[in-house]
Amino acid sequence: MDLFAVVVTGVVIIVFLVFSAAVRIIQQYEAGVVFRLGRYIGTKGPGLRFIIPYIDRLRKVDTRIITLDVPAQECITRDNVTLRVNAVAYFRIVHPEQSVIEVLDFMRATSQIAQTTLRSVLGQSSLDDLLAERDRLNQQLQKIIDEQTEPWGVKVSVVEIKDVELPATMQRAMARQAEAERERRAKVIHAEGEFQAAERLAQAGHIIAAEPAALQLRYFQTLTEIATERSSTIVFPIPMDIVSAFLQRQQGTPAAGGGANGGGGAATPETGVTTT
Repeated sequence: MDLFAVVVTGVVIIVFLVFSAAVRIIQQYEAGVVFRLGRYIGTKGPGLRFIIPYIDRLRKVDTRIITLDVPAQECITRDNVTLRVNAVAYFRIVHPEQSVIEVLDFMRATSQIAQTTLRSVLGQSSLDDLLAERDRLNQQLQKIIDEQTEPWGVKVSVVEIKDVELPATMQRAMARQAEAERERRAKVIHAEGEFQAAERLAQAGHIIAAEPAALQLRYFQTLTEIATERSSTIVFPIPMDIVSAFLQRQQGTPAAGGGANGGGGAATPETGVTTT
């Protein structure tokens, strides 16, 4: 009886071990690459899967998007500027069997390809291109890296340049350049303002020259503004043509040959108005 119990226990243990070796659970975000006696026979989807114990070997591959930090690379641009640039790449496995069969470690291989491509692309670009056309460089990096990793079943979707470390001397030079550019814009704006003001003054002069009454009104406005200041004495000459209209209304327009008694008219000098 004891021998029978031992045999049953051993059978149960063997069945449990075989069952546990035959059952595999694949998550929704995984794919199972199955090899039978070392030969690839297929890829299994998520769920409860069975394999032949000790004959089949199942390798799980994560199919989610993977974030890869590309270490900072020291590059020399086309215009001989030395800088350090790092980047980040986003990729996923689209063919799990290729990522297992075609490459030993797809993570390390993709990282190395990203580093060498980053140095190569930045070496062919100038500093101004790196600062102003980063989107174009990102697309170029993504295209090159994706072409290199496609045989491994890896799809690179996005590559972004993160940080650009410039030498201190280059940073000071760029700061001086930016300051000079701002000063140039300020001077241009000031010159444009002076030009527009001169145009307006010229237009006002033409209007006043065409209308003498406008000049008289301007004289009166100036007198009003001066009269508000009582701290000094100002002598403001007024030409007679400004008040001639008022004199003609009060005395009447004199004849061209003289007055009623035959006397000639004497010229009247300009009148000075003093305000205190």
